[in-house]
Amino acid sequence: MTEQKRPNCGARLDRLPDSSWHWSMFGMVAFGLLVCWSNAIGGLVLAQLKALGWTNNSISAMFVALTTAGMFLGALVGGIIGDKIGRRNGFILFEAIHIISMIAGALSPNMTFLIVCRFVMGVGLGALLVTLFAGFTEYMPARNRGTWSSRVSFIGNWSYPICSLIAMGIVLVVSPEMNWRVQFVIPSILSLIATVIAYKKFPESPRWLESKGRYEEAEAIMSDIERKVEAATGKKLEAVSNTVAVEQHHLPYSALFKGALLKRVILGSMVLIAMNVVQYTLINWLPTLFMAQGINLKDSIVLNTMSMFGAPTGIFIAMFIMDKLPRKVMGVGLLVVIAILGYVYSLQTSMMMISIMGFFLIIFVYMFVCYASAVYVPEIWPTEAKLRGSGLANAVGRVSGIIAPYVVATLLDSMGVTGVFMFLSGVSIVVALSIAFLGIESRGASVEQISVAK
Repeated sequence: MTEQKRPNCGARLDRLPDSSWHWSMFGMVAFGLLVCWSNAIGGLVLAQLKALGWTNNSISAMFVALTTAGMFLGALVGGIIGDKIGRRNGFILFEAIHIISMIAGALSPNMTFLIVCRFVMGVGLGALLVTLFAGFTEYMPARNRGTWSSRVSFIGNWSYPICSLIAMGIVLVVSPEMNWRVQFVIPSILSLIATVIAYKKFPESPRWLESKGRYEEAEAIMSDIERKVEAATGKKLEAVSNTVAVEQHHLPYSALFKGALLKRVILGSMVLIAMNVVQYTLINWLPTLFMAQGINLKDSIVLNTMSMFGAPTGIFIAMFIMDKLPRKVMGVGLLVVIAILGYVYSLQTSMMMISIMGFFLIIFVYMFVCYASAVYVPEIWPTEAKLRGSGLANAVGRVSGIIAPYVVATLLDSMGVTGVFMFLSGVSIVVALSIAFLGIESRGASVEQISVAK
């Protein structure tokens, strides 16, 4: 450990008061997440392609499977690339891949070509999500980093209802042959706008530059940020020493598989397994589960729609409490509530109770989605390995999302709805125990403090 002069960007960023600069960073990241809805339109596009005779059930399954495979690869490889080229360059590169593949998909001459494009879309999207969620944590101050990340998640999760509303409008003015193509064009145009804004306004992470030893660049960007914050607040910032104890080290990818980082890989993977298994089981299976409880198709669709209003409600609530509770307490608490509420929900038989319990279950599930994907998993890594660690954990989570539907289908056939929710409750409890015993406390801690936590 040696004493040397360097920009000390972490301490300087953490002591910044909230300002218009923070809101501008939030706006760029939130808008980028909001408009990258290629995944959200998958079901809508498949329904139209089936009506046009382009696809059948087996081809549609391949379309969905390769999308997931692309997102798995994107999270894994995108993390490696993002830690190599930086947060700003990663943002722009992965947006470009996503945009080009969406435009190519809109021009597809046949289903085979579209499926290939869909795989590439998944790669770009998987890498982009890791870069934006994890990279964003490096810019925000430790005292309310969770709140800022929750706000990003809240805006990003409106992509599903917005693209659904747009799709309803497109049906009225565009022919069926062009409808699905336009649905790819619209997010590609909006994503291009997000990319242009990022190219002009999004600064490279000073923390990342400093971790790479690029001190002059880090100092230039950090000084510019400080000038903007001082101009916005009208107050002079307190001075921060630039003489810090620093241990020079490089973290190869293999470092993720040993010691303290392996513990975080296991922790992050478990958290995201719970998120993927619970969230996507409810999103994809809730109408079927309603029907298995004896509710007709029409009523099941109504109940599903009502329940899903709990999603934005849950994330909205999470924004206000994310930095009020210790991260470990919040993670364990949410999972225990989900486990209990899920089992109780499975025992209900009346429409009213199913509707009420379903709404509250979705609220807690999406509070956990916000906690897992936007806050806890992105923030538990050192800067040098932030995107690689987050990407690896996200990739493992994607695998669980592939396996879980087969488990759910088997349980639904053999044990009914109660069996499915016992499975979800079991996963929730196992992951709650993982957070309790393996978790590190990151609320209010700087990125640098988190980096050395055991």
